[in-house]
Amino acid sequence: MDTTRRTYLTGLLALPLVPTLATGGDGRSARLITHARQQIGVTTSYDAAYVALEYPGGDVPRDRGVCIDVIIRAYRDAFAFDFQEHVHKDMAANFSVYPKRWGRTRTDRNIDHRRVPNIETWLERHGHEQPASNWQPGDLITCRVGGTLPHIGILSSRKDHRGRWKAIHNIGLGTLEDSRIWAYGDQRRFRFLPS
Repeated sequence: MDTTRRTYLTGLLALPLVPTLATGGDGRSARLITHARQQIGVTTSYDAAYVALEYPGGDVPRDRGVCIDVIIRAYRDAFAFDFQEHVHKDMAANFSVYPKRWGRTRTDRNIDHRRVPNIETWLERHGHEQPASNWQPGDLITCRVGGTLPHIGILSSRKDHRGRWKAIHNIGLGTLEDSRIWAYGDQRRFRFLPS
């Protein structure tokens, strides 16, 4: 193989795994995926404990958390977008439209943004829900594990052996990148890429 062809092929291998069309052409999906992926090996445990957080910008220690903490951190790191602040403000102004499954009678800025149904409601209210088809890297996927337990992940730029996008999520073993999210029902698709 001549040197020019070898240099060209080496350059192709160095390209990011997220296709330009799947990222909207501006790299925001790639940035979100990168910041989610950076949590692999850092967030190593699943811990759903209630924690008093600073506001805004509060977070549990990065070595722990639940599925939604992967999403919260990726958006903060990639876009300086704070789900804690945005969900809290929207819930304070529109509490009646948010789920009532926890018996709350008012907002709680320590936990409201760490509940998947609240994030689903916020994303839906702000026009970010998409049809559950034509999945793309950087999409948020929510589902119900065992039919009832809310779960969320960020679709990766890598596919599994069946051609499905993998997801970056914490489903009990810390942040991982795999395709087990497709085994769960009630899937919803959201596309939210702040400028």
